[in-house]
Amino acid sequence: MKLWMKILIGMFLGLLVGSFFGPKAEYLKPLGQVFLNLISMLIIPLIFSSMAVGITSIRDTRKLGRVGAKTLGLYLSTTAIAICIGLVFAYLLKPGYNVGFSSFKQAGQQVHGEVAGISELLLNIIPSNPFESFASGNIMQVIVFAVFLGLAIQFTHKKFEPLLNFLESVSEVMYSLTNIVMKFAPIGVFAIMASVAGTFGLSVLIPLAKLLGTIFIASFVQFFVLFTVILVFMCRLNPVHFFKGMIEAIVFAFSTSSSSATVPVTIHCAMHNLGVSKSIARFVIPLGSTINMNGTAIFQGIASVFIAQMYGIDLSLQSLIIIVVTATLSAIGTAGIPGAGFLILSMVLKSVGLPLEGLALIFAIDRLRDMVGTVVNIVGDAVVAVYIAKSEGELDVEQYQNPQILALENSEL
Repeated sequence: MKLWMKILIGMFLGLLVGSFFGPKAEYLKPLGQVFLNLISMLIIPLIFSSMAVGITSIRDTRKLGRVGAKTLGLYLSTTAIAICIGLVFAYLLKPGYNVGFSSFKQAGQQVHGEVAGISELLLNIIPSNPFESFASGNIMQVIVFAVFLGLAIQFTHKKFEPLLNFLESVSEVMYSLTNIVMKFAPIGVFAIMASVAGTFGLSVLIPLAKLLGTIFIASFVQFFVLFTVILVFMCRLNPVHFFKGMIEAIVFAFSTSSSSATVPVTIHCAMHNLGVSKSIARFVIPLGSTINMNGTAIFQGIASVFIAQMYGIDLSLQSLIIIVVTATLSAIGTAGIPGAGFLILSMVLKSVGLPLEGLALIFAIDRLRDMVGTVVNIVGDAVVAVYIAKSEGELDVEQYQNPQILALENSEL
């Protein structure tokens, strides 16, 4: 049985167990947390080695600059479009009208902390101490350090070989370790879903069903319309093969709600199922795990309008533009972990003067919307990787059209 099928079975069994046992299912949470910790253990060394090796594998510096510019431009564009899609559906469906929120005051007490401004956020992208970045798990700073290290290796010619060989070995070992950890994915996903279902249940969906529905509809449009347009008109490819090849990553992202944790699975699907070259996949996808947050961006746009509607606040065109710009920039450096987008939302609300107390209204459903949002995030990364590979002549079109869906645990990345 393929890994994604095992994960899917674990997910549904977890939902059933959580619904049946209710709050008692929280006892399974540590088991799920162990699995997430194992994944988190891999993220920093995996992304660092993959990025550095990915950059050095593009020996032509002109090509490297071209690939980097196209990747960054497309990531920011799709993120901005995602926010606009969210805003459109928020105004069309008006999820913030006639929704009571008194029952969520207790949840709101858990939302606290100062949020950095845009300038401070951008400054924090550059690591002053890369070792501290590794220790604290600051993924964006690790990526920036990996980029500069990769560029430095490019310019040192033959002297770089010992260091490059070491980084390549680290990368291969981390992928091998990922294969081992992923064998425990169905058990971890079962425990995660059981604890989530047991904690929140179905009752929490009733007062905020319209908000969830709006987020899901907007995500559906981004997922099946925008991404399909890119694949069909920009890549000249059949999108059916793409979605078939990404099924393993989609199921894993949905169950873990972590873009960063899904990086190795996304890279696997891009390389083995979609025909993206190793150099493009290892450069584009890790970068996208932190700066390409399409699903998170949709949520931020809808949630901002939702809270404004709840409090009877009319947002001007200028405020909407600020939301788009702030949310797009805040996506750069947002950690690809469960709930990160929810915390960044506080900065978006603050930028247009919306009450931060409104965060309490959506705190209870954050994990549920994050599951769908993470899927949109990682699929967006893969779409960009396919486009970059196709435009650079590094996409195996025959493999893309006839994907050999290899189980992650039986393949070499």
